[in-house]
Amino acid sequence: MDAARDFRSFIFSPIVIFVVRCLIGFSIGFFLMKQFPQYDFFWALLSIMLVISPEGKDSPRLTTERVKANLIGALSGFVVVFLPFSLFIKAIIAITVTAIICNAIKLLGVSRSAIVAVIIILIEKPDEGYLASIERFSFVLIGCLIGLIVVVTTGYMIRFVHKNWLKAEYKLKNLK
Repeated sequence: MDAARDFRSFIFSPIVIFVVRCLIGFSIGFFLMKQFPQYDFFWALLSIMLVISPEGKDSPRLTTERVKANLIGALSGFVVVFLPFSLFIKAIIAITVTAIICNAIKLLGVSRSAIVAVIIILIEKPDEGYLASIERFSFVLIGCLIGLIVVVTTGYMIRFVHKNWLKAEYKLKNLK
């Protein structure tokens, strides 16, 4: 029975759960990127990977916090697009505003994701103007939502399988 318990511990370990979530998220993002090459789903793929959390039981909460942080960063980046400053100054303003907002709402721990979102919105193809920023903002949002759905869905599946696994182990143990 120790071998079964060790195997169960490995299967339900945080690293296995994290890898499975990453592979599912990557597969969804990669599929969308390949199916719709005319759209910039690369940014959705990047956002999916940024919001999936390796932490075990706190994963849904941390993923939700990363989604919020990403949206704050994307929105901060999008808002400064319209300012009459150089790209460098716009990025400095957006990064500062993002950090301040994340701190104010107790999300400073995940503010790196927010700052990545700022950079996604502002730096890539800056000469395309605000329409490219709107598109990238949309894909960051899509990626965040997909990442959140992956974490929540796998969380339910993991709890269901783990519960049934334990029941099966209990029944096998009591048959002896």
